[in-house]
Formats: sequence, structure tokens, C-alpha cells
Amino acid sequence: MTDWLEALDRLARDRAKAGLTRQLRPRAAGDTVIDLAGNDYLGLAGHPRVVAAARQALEGYGLGATGSRLVRGSTGAHAALEDALAAWLGTAGTLVFSSGYLANLAVLRGVAAVCDLVVSDAYNHASLIDGCKMSGLPVTVAPHNDPAAVEALLAAHPGRAAVVTESVFSVDGDLAPLAALHRVTSAHGALLIVDDAHALGLLGPSGAGGVAAAGLSGRPDVIVTATLSKSLGGAGGVVAGPAPFLAHLVDTGRTFIYDTAPPPAVVAGVLAAVDVARAADDRRDLLFRRGTTLTDRLGEAGFPVRRPAAGVLSVPAPGPEAAVAWAADCRDHGVAVGCFRPPSTPDGSSRLRLTLNAGVPEEDFARALNVIVECAP
Repeated sequence: MTDWLEALDRLARDRAKAGLTRQLRPRAAGDTVIDLAGNDYLGLAGHPRVVAAARQALEGYGLGATGSRLVRGSTGAHAALEDALAAWLGTAGTLVFSSGYLANLAVLRGVAAVCDLVVSDAYNHASLIDGCKMSGLPVTVAPHNDPAAVEALLAAHPGRAAVVTESVFSVDGDLAPLAALHRVTSAHGALLIVDDAHALGLLGPSGAGGVAAAGLSGRPDVIVTATLSKSLGGAGGVVAGPAPFLAHLVDTGRTFIYDTAPPPAVVAGVLAAVDVARAADDRRDLLFRRGTTLTDRLGEAGFPVRRPAAGVLSVPAPGPEAAVAWAADCRDHGVAVGCFRPPSTPDGSSRLRLTLNAGVPEEDFARALNVIVECAP
């Protein structure tokens, strides 16, 4: 009767031997750890306007949305956020989900009604990979950031394809060649799906994202997804694109129809964060200056790093055990850093992932750099 539990124990031991065991580490409110691991790039999670808006909505609506978007879960806050995101991103409309993961699943399943192939970048996030699998379509994995390879795949395919990429890749932080990819997809009648999670709030005019930075806002053959949990400091996801596709998701999108709506307090907080983020050029400038400082400091210490395209910088580690030990030493010295190992890393290598945060005080940021270098294996 317990054979299945014994099998899981064996798998856990195998993961431990490979240095792939993961642990939950709850943090207290107001902890003093210097955060170079989270995704609060603009430091808006605790911004006074954001917190005040969430508090007001909490008092008005209560804790939860109480139902899915099509039952009782849609509030005035949800509608206002969708309008604000559409205006910011320059799209016909947007649709808010309870997570970016669910938004990606919905989009990939949704395009299956009009496409017969998915071409996915080799370094795509797990949510996009899972979405490709759930689409039910044939999936071809294209070499990372290679428009010529995508061109060859589309040229050999007689039907309509969907090409899927991130704008800023979540592990290494490099930028996708979106303009070149769009030239390829438009020439072959394909759709371009871009997960803008790590670029929204940082790149493009007023922080409108990587798609906006590439001059592709509002194109009828471009679908944008993003999370609301990174630069906007909240939670949830968004799909932005042509109105007929959004209507298709409302009618058929399982992760929209059957999922409880995001809590109104969170949505109201994100709405306030959008307003702050659009005017936050000073925070974006600070974040990019810190990216240069971080790159220079690590380069001087002998680490092969490149200047981040947005807020993510990847530092190679000798192996999974070394990455875990490095991150643990940093944590013991009061600095939180990301530790990425297989299967989170697409190439099977391990690294620290450092994320920039404009809300970290300057003296703390300088101290964090010293700790990361001094704790290196």
C-alpha cells in the first residue's frame, strides 16, 4: 500500500545526491534581508500609494473575489485595471488572470483554434512550455534567440504557426530580437506570442515593456502576456492583444472561466502601481545604473557576466551544490539571491540569478555586492 511513497522517497534521495533538493524558507514581514532575489524591480510592492489603494479595496470588497470572473469575480477594479493596462501597452484590450502562468496556458490553448504548429524558443519559461504541451498542437523547439532558424521552420510549414518567446528571458536576462522575429512571423502569416513578464515596467516608453520597445505595440498578429507580480509588485497575469482573441479567451479559456478571480484588493493595488510605474523613469534609471555597477564589480572579480537587458543578471556557478552553498552563504550574511539549477535552467547548468531592485537603499546594494563576491565558491 505504501509502494508509491517508497518510490517517491527514492526519487527524493536521487535529487539530494544531485544537489537538486529545494526548500521553502518563509520570511517574516519587514525582514531586514537585502533582496536581490525577488522580482519587485521598481520597489512598488510596499509603495504607499499601492498599499493605500489595496487597503481601501480590501475594506470595500473584503478578502477575496468570491467567484470566477464570469460569476461574481469581476469588479470595477478589474475593469479599471484592464483599461489602464490596455492604454499603457497600446493594445485593443487586455484580460486579467489570477497569475501569469495561467495567462500563458490560456493563450497557448487559445491559439490552437487558428494555428497548427507552435515554434517555441529553447529557453522559454516553464509556463510557456506547459502551455505548448496543453495546446495539443505539434511543437518545434527553435534554437535560442535565432530568427534565421525560426524563418527556416516557418518556410517549411504550409499552415499557420504561432512563434512563442519571452522578451527578457527569466533565467539569463537576455533580450529577444523581437523586431527581427516579427519580420519573420509577419512574412509567413504566423502569430508572435511574447511573454513580457521581465520587461514590463522596465523597457519601452514609460516602461510599457519589451514589445513596446521593439515598436510592436498593438500589432494585430502579436499577443502579449505578462505577470503583475514583478515590476508592479502585486499578483496576477494579463493577456493583451486584439479584441477578437480576448473574446475567444472569455468564451473558451479554461484558466479564465474556471479559476477564481484575483482578489479586488490586489487588483486595486496593481492599478495604483501601473500609475506609479508609468511615471517612474527615475526608478528605471537607477535600476539600469545599478545593472552597470553590478556587471562591472562582478567582472572585476573575474565572473563572466554581461550587462543585464532589464533587471536580471545571471552568474555561472561550478555546479548545483556550489550554487546552493553560495546562495546559502549570501543568505547567512543577510543577502537574498536566486539559486537556479536544473530543471529551472534550460541548458542544464547552475547559476545565481541576481535581480535588481530600485527600492533597495544604496548602502545596502553596495554591501550586497561585496557579500556576493566574498561568498563566491
